[in-house]
Amino acid sequence: MKKLFFVFSFCILSISAFSQTTISFHQSNLPFLGVNHQFGEKWIPEFRVGTDTYFESLSAELVANYIFKKTERFDFYGGAGLQVGTFDGIAIPVGLNIYPFEQKDFGFHIEGAPIIGFSDEQIFRGSFGIRYRFLKD
Repeated sequence: MKKLFFVFSFCILSISAFSQTTISFHQSNLPFLGVNHQFGEKWIPEFRVGTDTYFESLSAELVANYIFKKTERFDFYGGAGLQVGTFDGIAIPVGLNIYPFEQKDFGFHIEGAPIIGFSDEQIFRGSFGIRYRFLKD
């Protein structure tokens, strides 16, 4: 639980340094909610919390994603981060955010992320979901 508190505190303290806020839900066998704040044009640090689990089995993840390709309709990104909780390890997400509508606040995403555990466990998490950006006027 101390690890979760540390990751959550780091995320809260860094929020003021970022600009555009986005929330997301990732559906998979290991579903999670994400909150991120885009830093400049390319960096997107994201704090993620596992869902559909008991509080004592809660997991948290902090990743730093970099946008490799950005167009009006999609963002292709990759990154790395740390996951703590029931499964401790390093996550390496690669994904695609898609904004198909005229107003670019609501979109969809797909992501694949190998998670390399600190105790020789490894999994590959694939997810899809929805994303909402709080656009600045």
